[in-house]
Amino acid sequence: MSEETAQRAREAAESVYRNESRRVFATLVRLLGDFDVAEEALHDAFRAALEQWPREGVPANPRAWLVSAGRFKAIDGIRRRARFTAMEDVADLVEAIPDESAPWDAESIEDDRLRLIFTCSHPSLSPDAQVALTLREVCGLTTEEIAQAFLSAAPTLAQRIVRAKAKIRDARIPYQVPTPDELPERLDSVLRVVYLVFNEGYSASSGRSLTRVDLSAEAIRVGRLLVELLPEPEAMGLLALMLLQESRRAARTAPNGDLILLEQQDRSLWNRAQIAEGSALLQRALGSRRFGPYTIQAAIAAVHADAPTADATDWSEIVGLYDVLLRIESSPVIELNRAVAVAMRDGAEAGLALIDAILDRDYHLAHAARADLSRRLGRSADARVSYERALALARQEPERRFLERRLAELSK
Repeated sequence: MSEETAQRAREAAESVYRNESRRVFATLVRLLGDFDVAEEALHDAFRAALEQWPREGVPANPRAWLVSAGRFKAIDGIRRRARFTAMEDVADLVEAIPDESAPWDAESIEDDRLRLIFTCSHPSLSPDAQVALTLREVCGLTTEEIAQAFLSAAPTLAQRIVRAKAKIRDARIPYQVPTPDELPERLDSVLRVVYLVFNEGYSASSGRSLTRVDLSAEAIRVGRLLVELLPEPEAMGLLALMLLQESRRAARTAPNGDLILLEQQDRSLWNRAQIAEGSALLQRALGSRRFGPYTIQAAIAAVHADAPTADATDWSEIVGLYDVLLRIESSPVIELNRAVAVAMRDGAEAGLALIDAILDRDYHLAHAARADLSRRLGRSADARVSYERALALARQEPERRFLERRLAELSK
């Protein structure tokens, strides 16, 4: 094999790792029955791919090859540890690992990633553990990224994940999609997981890019599966919300990656097909009269989507929807978003008073919003302090560049 062909094989292995590693991992969890064993097998399989594919060529089905390689690597690991284990136990362990001969159907409702999501959101785990474990094991987020989503400390999240995996192992929690009778009570935690995954993709907690397309696309894919599996109003509402938000992706950043605020976006770039699909789902969810917070957030996103220009936005309707949302689910993020909407409806002074009431938390967007309203009111000193505080807390580079530009503008 030529060096050029070998290089292409290495690049193919790296591409598969970026795009498929969590899918391979999900299948290995099903086969091996243990998160840590599956993680080790995953890395062993990709190491084997980097060694063999440049020499032997990329297989016709790279994902199936990796699953098979990971399975055999796990069996080899069990046998290597045989000197510490009675031989009959080793034979039982190897026998318990099923052969993966059936084709993998990425669109199947019974797909391994959906199984893994329901396993990670099992009711025997605490709600925070469900979300943290799914973000880590299903989506591959780092502990630091999850901590940012939780507004929590990374060591605390790490321990939460370790304890959750131990509980799944010790309690022998099954790796399966729940039965139809069990699904409704299990859905809330799954929707919360998908929502946080989408949020991390829509506005990455850290890094060079504003968004992570892989995560938001995965959240939408799982959202579609959930609507097909269980077309409950809130599942439809969440999918509607994700589609309506995702429709603005192309307009949210400049060619150099800089952040573009909603009121300055070129609305001709908004994806009208996603808006239409999201709006149709929203109407189905609202028609049921059994909707919840995701559907209300989708309704807020739809008001933005319906406005032909920023000036035409119906801020009174948005404030009213936030009032309803706060009665159902109060949080600092929702309070901040309502405060900004009030500022757009009633003026910067009204919004600033509301924001000042929620600044007891190190939430960089609250400080950034306070800075912007102070700037609009001509209070440059207050704006500078708030921009500097927001900049100290922000971890995403496009946001940091935006805040730096605002600070520079105050000095002119």
